Amino acid sequence: MNEKNYFGQSGAMLLVVLLAIIAGSVVCFSMLIPAFGAALAVLSLLLLPGFTIVNPNESVVLVLFGTYKGTIRTNGFYWVNPFFLKRKISLRARNNESQPIKVNDKLGNPVLIGVVLVWRVEDTYSAAFEVDNYEVFVKMQSESAIRKLAGMYPYDSFDDEHAELSLRSGGDEINLQLEAELTERCKIAGIAIVEARISNLAYSPEIAQAMLQRQQATAVVAARTKIVEGAVGMVELALEKLSHKQIIQLDEERKAAMVSNLMVVLCSERSASPVINAGTLHN
Repeated sequence: MNEKNYFGQSGAMLLVVLLAIIAGSVVCFSMLIPAFGAALAVLSLLLLPGFTIVNPNESVVLVLFGTYKGTIRTNGFYWVNPFFLKRKISLRARNNESQPIKVNDKLGNPVLIGVVLVWRVEDTYSAAFEVDNYEVFVKMQSESAIRKLAGMYPYDSFDDEHAELSLRSGGDEINLQLEAELTERCKIAGIAIVEARISNLAYSPEIAQAMLQRQQATAVVAARTKIVEGAVGMVELALEKLSHKQIIQLDEERKAAMVSNLMVVLCSERSASPVINAGTLHN
């Protein structure tokens, strides 16, 4: 069953009628007609519970003797059947930021993940009757979706070189998958997911230091690889220019020595200290 709209009577009109009944009851008691006055008083007491106020971005779910009668979504002052059970449900967007929870990524590494979730009630019937508590339901389903998402991807590409996406670098694509997963899970409760994104992502404390050292080592290796590639290109260019302009003729042994010296200079972490050769080329 889906939500259906209910249109109540004007509360202002019935308020005038109620005041008239109360006034009539007072008059009857004053004129010593207690039976009629008591009947009017009972009638006014029966009418009073039927008044309800619906604020902006709020709804009232109406139930009569266990049967769902509809939902009032339009804000205003209304009067409905006084025997209706009325439950107010907010339609405003809500923002939940979960505490980081420990989960395992695709490779089994323990990581801490927290999410920011923006949601609102879309179907009041489902929110009121399909689940016990839709707010708790959203919280539990968000944690379940986080665990599933974490198990699909590694923390970063250092862990899995063949991974196209990782939790750390996935960005908007990972957030969109999280949003789609939560939308599917919360649909039963009539909840619409406005936005879902990872707000906190880190290795679990017990492995954080070791993973930091590994990342630093990987970064150093990657940087050294780039330096060596650049140095080889520069040495090749230097030998090519010397040969082309015939500045100096070098045999294979001298070329090897020159290559060795240039590689040391270009790849060293410290600035080279020049040595001036005041003798011949070979001394």
